[in-house]
Amino acid sequence: MGKIITIANQKGGVGKTTTAINLSACLGVLDKKTLLIDADPQANSTSGVGFEPRDINKGIYNCIINGENPKDLILKTKSPNLDLLPSHIDLVGAEIEMINLEEREFVFQKTFKHLANDYDYILIDCSPSLGLLTLNSLTLSDSVIIPVQCEYFALEGLGKLLNTIKIVQSRLNKSLDIEGILLTMYDTRLRLSNQVVEEVKIHFQQLVFDTIVHRNTRLGEAPSHGETIIMHDASSKGAVNYLNLAKELIKKNLTENTVNEVVNNIAVNGF
Repeated sequence: MGKIITIANQKGGVGKTTTAINLSACLGVLDKKTLLIDADPQANSTSGVGFEPRDINKGIYNCIINGENPKDLILKTKSPNLDLLPSHIDLVGAEIEMINLEEREFVFQKTFKHLANDYDYILIDCSPSLGLLTLNSLTLSDSVIIPVQCEYFALEGLGKLLNTIKIVQSRLNKSLDIEGILLTMYDTRLRLSNQVVEEVKIHFQQLVFDTIVHRNTRLGEAPSHGETIIMHDASSKGAVNYLNLAKELIKKNLTENTVNEVVNNIAVNGF
């Protein structure tokens, strides 16, 4: 069964959607079958991998509100091994419609959990909020990646997000882990960027990814062409950063899976 990872931060402009798009694409390039779920009504992940949201007739709204099978709505992207479950502006009303549903925090889990059988990784791009859609994503997921930009207000609101994750862990999803904190928009020319990196690493230590995403013009250009950074400019600094992040993620999970297999074998067969 594949791993489901939410990419979340209630603070906007931290590189959340950029990370969702390009980490997904890089996992695909590394031969991991990957699904990107666009759970943001702005549908930026949908447009960022080459689809025009206005041309999308059905998306995750139809799955969570109308009960349609998500497998019927999955789109194949131009990027290798990368599929998309698209978003649409209709998703704006989903949180209101979900309020009166029984077990409303588990709607995503009931609707999308089975998709993990078909993929190595499922990445969920959330809106910049801690609303019901984000809560559903965390309840569904195995882990969460938190992008944090290397700027003055980097840690603003991070405590609130971590508190929300703790609440989800205690009440809704005990198996939810923090996959890692990802430092983004790093500018080597600025002393401030280095200070933020140092401060985040001091506070969160092993939770911080080794990979740091540099501020890169190509990363900003790629979505306007409906392309991932790998397709737009595979030699750019941004592409190298996200490929390194994908490798780091795969290596980390390979190590965890190997440890779990050893523990399970010992439990079954003894020493």
